[in-house]
Amino acid sequence: MPLTGRLTYDALLLAMSKEPIDRIRRLREALDRHNHLYFILDAPEISDAEYDALLRSLQALEAEHPDLVTPHSPTQRVGAVPSAGFTSVPHAVPMLSLANAFSEAELREFDARVRTLLDAERVRYVAEPKLDGLSVELHYRDGLLMQGATRGDGRVGEDVTASLRTIRSIPLRLRGEEVAIPDLLEVRGEVYIDKADLVALNHARESAGMAPFANPRNLAAGSLRQLDPRITAERPLKFYGYDVGRIHGLQIDSQEQLLTILPSLGVRVNPLYASCNGIEEAIAFYRRLRDERDALPYAADGVVLKVNAFEHRRSLGQISRSPRWAIAGKFPAEQEVTRLLDITISVGRTGVLTPVAVLEPVRIGGVEVSSATLHNEDEIRDKDIRVGDMVLIQRAGDVIPQVLKPLLDQRSGDERVFVMPRTCPVCGSRATRAEGEVAHRCLNASCPARIKQALLHFVSKGALDVDGFGPKLADQLVDAHVVERLGDLFRLDHDRLVALDRMGPKSADNLLAAIERAKLTTLARLLFGLGIPEVGAHTAQILAHNYRSLDALADADAEALSRIPTIGPQTAEEIARFFAAKANRATLADLQDAGLTVVAPLTTPTSGTLVGKRFAFTGTLESLTRGEARERVEELGGAVVSNVSRKTDYVVVGETPGAKAEAARELGVSTLTEEDFLKLLDRDG
Repeated sequence: MPLTGRLTYDALLLAMSKEPIDRIRRLREALDRHNHLYFILDAPEISDAEYDALLRSLQALEAEHPDLVTPHSPTQRVGAVPSAGFTSVPHAVPMLSLANAFSEAELREFDARVRTLLDAERVRYVAEPKLDGLSVELHYRDGLLMQGATRGDGRVGEDVTASLRTIRSIPLRLRGEEVAIPDLLEVRGEVYIDKADLVALNHARESAGMAPFANPRNLAAGSLRQLDPRITAERPLKFYGYDVGRIHGLQIDSQEQLLTILPSLGVRVNPLYASCNGIEEAIAFYRRLRDERDALPYAADGVVLKVNAFEHRRSLGQISRSPRWAIAGKFPAEQEVTRLLDITISVGRTGVLTPVAVLEPVRIGGVEVSSATLHNEDEIRDKDIRVGDMVLIQRAGDVIPQVLKPLLDQRSGDERVFVMPRTCPVCGSRATRAEGEVAHRCLNASCPARIKQALLHFVSKGALDVDGFGPKLADQLVDAHVVERLGDLFRLDHDRLVALDRMGPKSADNLLAAIERAKLTTLARLLFGLGIPEVGAHTAQILAHNYRSLDALADADAEALSRIPTIGPQTAEEIARFFAAKANRATLADLQDAGLTVVAPLTTPTSGTLVGKRFAFTGTLESLTRGEARERVEELGGAVVSNVSRKTDYVVVGETPGAKAEAARELGVSTLTEEDFLKLLDRDG
């Protein structure tokens, strides 16, 4: 039974079983175990592609031997049982899972079944991206959010209302300006996270010595199952609605109508959907999204096809596990097998020692991968990863190269067990692992590796944005002891720079000019650049807006900080701890002594062309970075959104635009060239 080109351990056990009843029993046991690991423990051991292959094998066996089908088979239920730690919530209308199609031929077979059952020559479908998140149901009564639940086993979910209320894209009250608010509305949708937010969150967790999230769905499930909703609030989760359960007081007759009505009530829907007149148009949309999946802001593992007319859906009905009127067209799994050549150690700016897999280069989804993080010593030991192993890797969330597991059946016996070093590989200082942490840390604040990483973060685009300052320059400056602390950046002179390798007089002048410009910065940029644990670019802006000066923020305690609605207790503690440290106070004083000046945040204007306007950006801008464009828009009273919807006012289209440009055309949203955008800024500012 081939699974992504290799046999899993489960499949090897099954291959030894000849009797159908024994193979079915082993498959059910394996699927039940993996369901428990995935849905209950949030600790998956196999990929989605491998799980799907196991399930399809069981479905095929049960089809051949229907007398062996039992009500307790994994094929006869939707998902896992609810966690015992939460109140159970019955679903009045079951939240069924979708059958999967793994090829265009299977999509056409689905269409043939639908047309036969409806006795129709052609069927209209709505095609939507299948997001990699967690399905939930929101209960609105008289327009107010009364309860939210996970899908659970499809008939009974878990009450996670408190956590769902922290997600800002979920309305607590429905809008009724265009459509009358129904007496009862059960909205179904997906809780997810954008890929960039997942990368930033995992980077922050690893820097703090915490385990990263395996994938977007793992993050969503783990976040909503927090007993303390303030932890959920600290994570940048989002929500898209895509279906409804019960409705009282509102008539909806089709999926197209649903995707129009929900936004008018204030519920977000994914604007990147297509109304398809027949299966070939649906397959064309599937192909386009498959080819453009890397450009999507979120992780998507397929396309969902739904029969548009609700009347037709009622006629089609359902089978025990899935509706007959919908199917998920899954994208090919972006996984490959390669050899792990070595494991090296990377030292981060907080001193965390992170094992890195050095891989024999392999292409995944059009990208060459030659290294991947192994996160920490525990993960290497738990997965039994050894130097020399053949390993299964994937781009987790379509972004992060990740080692899934070693292929045990391909071991030769020459593989080497990895041992975490007890000293920092850069400075030789002792590396320790604090109780309760998964990471080893170099405790030497003067470690060159820590200084280099801190310096690179300080000059990055979202921070002081020093153009022309890269890793090679950081290596030279720190290794030559020219820069030993952040303030030394502003003490660089022409003679020191031209003495460096490949640094000519003109390059030195350009760099000094960029550093001089960076001396005048905003409070938000400085806070992000300092690398305060748990403080990303968005949190830095919130802090700057609330405190407006560095001195005021530095004097705030954790209790005061936690009173800001979007600042959770853990983040508040980290901020207060950062400013209480003498070394960090000395760094701030040294920066001011070196000439750094923080300008007060501007007051948001109340009038002007851009006030209240929503902008989205796609492609590369020549004259501005994305961060600079965002700042200009926000200074003039506008807002920047990550996705395009009918509420978006403008989409700025740069070079090599992505899916947002197409979404703008489909929704009739105005598009601007970079020149048009700059003219709009100049007119208002």
